[in-house]
Amino acid sequence: MDVNVRAMDPREHINEEPRNDFGDLMLGFGGMFGFMFVIFFAMVIIKFIAG
Repeated sequence: MDVNVRAMDPREHINEEPRNDFGDLMLGFGGMFGFMFVIFFAMVIIKFIAG
């Protein structure tokens, strides 16, 4: 009894898009750092103006 079985190997990653994970991580860290940097100095300026 010969059965045609097409088992999918989960290690093939057929539908996975090629991405640069480290680049995405650095972009996220850099973007969040820049955003917090701007907010920090905006708060410092507001504090000095409000006196």
